[in-house]
Formats: sequence, structure tokens, C-alpha cells
Amino acid sequence: MADETADQYDLVILGAGSGGYAAALRAGELGLRTALVEKDKLGGTCLHRGCVPTKTMLHVGEIADTAHEGEAVGVKISVDSIDPQGIRSFKDKIVGRLYKGLQGLVKAAKGVDYIEGYGRLSGRNTVSVESESGTRTLTGKNIVLASGSFSKTLPGLELGGRIIDSEVALDLPEIPKNPIILGGGVIGVEFASVWKSLGAESVTIVEGLPHLVANEDESLSKALERAFKKRGIKFSLGTFFEKAEQTDSGVTVTLADGTTFEGDYLLVAVGRGPNTKDLGYEEQGIEIDRGFVIVDRSTLETSVPGIYAVGDIVPGLQLAHRGFQQGILVAEEIAGLRPAPIVESGIPRVTYAEPQIGSVGLTEKQAVEQFGADGIETYEYNLGGNGKSQILGTTGFVKLVREKDGPVVGIHMIGSRISEQIGEAQLIVNWEAFPEDVAALIHAHPTQNEALGEAHLALAGKPLHAHA
Repeated sequence: MADETADQYDLVILGAGSGGYAAALRAGELGLRTALVEKDKLGGTCLHRGCVPTKTMLHVGEIADTAHEGEAVGVKISVDSIDPQGIRSFKDKIVGRLYKGLQGLVKAAKGVDYIEGYGRLSGRNTVSVESESGTRTLTGKNIVLASGSFSKTLPGLELGGRIIDSEVALDLPEIPKNPIILGGGVIGVEFASVWKSLGAESVTIVEGLPHLVANEDESLSKALERAFKKRGIKFSLGTFFEKAEQTDSGVTVTLADGTTFEGDYLLVAVGRGPNTKDLGYEEQGIEIDRGFVIVDRSTLETSVPGIYAVGDIVPGLQLAHRGFQQGILVAEEIAGLRPAPIVESGIPRVTYAEPQIGSVGLTEKQAVEQFGADGIETYEYNLGGNGKSQILGTTGFVKLVREKDGPVVGIHMIGSRISEQIGEAQLIVNWEAFPEDVAALIHAHPTQNEALGEAHLALAGKPLHAHA
């Protein structure tokens, strides 16, 4: 039997993804002796199998699209071939560089011990870590659960062969020719976009809900659908998946109404599930709902005092930057700084398809629910009036939602590169700015950023290049 050693910490963190390592770095800054436990790689899903590699591939797709569009602007460029191995090498280089930098940050963090091994909550203030060298029991005055998420599938739909999840999709040895994508959320539309850009002959999205990216403002969903139709990306909406059958060369998908689709791969992109099973959470009395850890929304403390949870295991948006902020909040809460609670609606959301979507705050529907149909105002500024957008050859719009005679409560944008405008958008919403406040700011010309300024000018009743 392996020797057991006991280590005393102010804070033990189970999981070193976005939420976990952010909590560790902030805790170290605040003088808390911290243990950061991870069985896989430091950085978690986002760095190794999610945000960073997918956006790297989307950038490659953007380069391919630029080449195809070159002739229209007087530059004749041809794409001789797409090299999947070369794309993977580029992706791995970017991930590796960031991984090395993060390892250096954690190693240099004062008061933070990085412990590799399979961690499990073994008591209300202990985490047992199994590794090749034996079992080590860590004792913490406080515990942070940051165990992340996994790619979900549907009941009866087994992953394997040509039925793949997003992690497998990132390392395919080829670009699929006619893939089917189950799920029209962020992951689904991003893969549809990149595969189309990289030369897939046909891409089909199957979504049971009425719209793609159904959590966004409906105007953005409809605009993305129009753009995808123009790009030749097909989609089936409003009818649910029934079954999938695969052979050595392809997959046949059948919907509930009998409609069938055939493709060479089926990407299952139906969301991510919380990684909380068999980690000892429920045994210690922590409240769990459908796998998610229930927390106090202000402090992120669980039903067990002294145990906190952050990131994808907490109900809500599964976003790396949400995890970062939650990790910082928990470290500051434990240190007694009483940080302001995170307002979930104020978290910026970005979909990196082509065209891109950026949004923050309430959708029009949510605003109506909160303030009533007569209690809000909306305005759409079309990118057709924005010089830089015309140079880029993109269409789209910026939509504002405000409380009537009050602050802007939602900003929703679609267009090429529009995600870069999310910074100012989130400041406007989170600082509860009035249209008049933003209208008084000068936005550089010619930039896409002007579109935000123009929209606020119009909503403030003094449009310059738009109609009120």
C-alpha cells in the first residue's frame, strides 16, 4: 500500500483548467498557501482541446477564404492545396507555446504547489491525489472544485469510428468532404464554418431547436442562417435527431420525421457536460443538480461551507473567461476581500464562425420579459453604412437593446471580425451607460468600432450616418 502524506494548505483546488489555475494564481498573490491538483494537462479543455485550437483552425480558414476572395479586389491568389497535417502542426505549435508560458506562470507563482495526479474530494476539507508515486492527502482550510466538463452525446448515440466529438475533430487526418454536425450551437457552427472554409464540399447542421445559436438574440440567429445559406452551409432546424448508423466509409443520420442525411463524418456537438461523477462531491453533502454543482451566486460557495465551485461545473455559460473571473472571485472571497458578485448577463459571448457573433447583456426577448414590451427600445445599425466593414466585404449589424429612457442593457453584433468590438460593448452594458453617454465618445474612422458609436448616436436621437 502506498504511503500517505499529509499537507496543509489554505486552499486546495481540484482541477487546473481556466477556473482552477486563475484561482491558484490570484490566491498566491494574496498570500494564501495553495495546492493546484490536475490529472491531465495544466490549462484544461480550453487550452488543449477547446478555445485555442478551434480558433487557430478558424484563423486558417479565414486565410483560405481571403485567398478565394482575392480576385474580387484585384489580387489573384490560388489555394493549391489544404494540408491537414500542416494545419495540425500550426495548431499544436500555438497550443504548445501557450502551455509552456502557463507552466512558467504557475511554477513562478509564490505559494502555489502544482500537484499532478488524480484528485478526489475525500472529506469536507481533504483531497486525495493518486499518482505513480502513491496517494497523497491534501488538507485545505478551503476547497475549490474546478473539475471542468466533457463532450456530451445523446442517449443511444455512441461515439467512435466516424461518429466523433469536437476533440477528435481537431485532430482528424483529413478535412471531411461532407460532414454532418449534430447541434447548431457555438461548437457546431464554428466547425461548420471552418470545414466549409477549408474545402468541404457539403456541410449540414442538424438542430432540433428552431434556430442556429438559439441562445442568442433571434435577429443574430436569423442573420447567421442567411449568411450560412449564402456560403452553402446547409442546416435542418426544428426536427430532432433519432438515430445514426455508420459504415467504414460514412454515416447516415435519421431525424424524427424520417428525413435522412448522409455524410463521411458525424460531429456530435450537443454541448458539454459537467465533470463531477465519482469525484466524491455528493458523498460530502454537496448539492448536485443533473451533474452541476449548485452554488451561492454571490460567493460561489457550495452547500457545504468552505467548499467552492467554479467554471463549467457551475450552471450557466460554459466559457473560459467566465471561469477565469470566477476563479479570481473565489480566491478574493476566501482572502476576505468581499468581491462584487459576477453578473452572468454581463459576461461577453463570442461565436467565431464566419460571420462572427459578439453579444453581451440581455436579448430583446429577455429585456421584454424583464421590463415589458413598452419598457424597452431597440435599434439596429447596418454595417452597410460602415466604411471599414465595406472594405472587409462583410454584412451584418449592431443591435442595441435599452431600458426605455434608461441604460443600454444588451448589445448584439454580427459581421466579419466583429468579435473585436466586444470589449467596448461589455463596458457599455456593465457600466450601465446611456446611449447619450456613448454618443459623446469619439470613435476612430474608419473602423468597425464606429458602428457602435453610430448605433448609440441613433438611439440617442442624433444619428449621423444612419436613420433614427
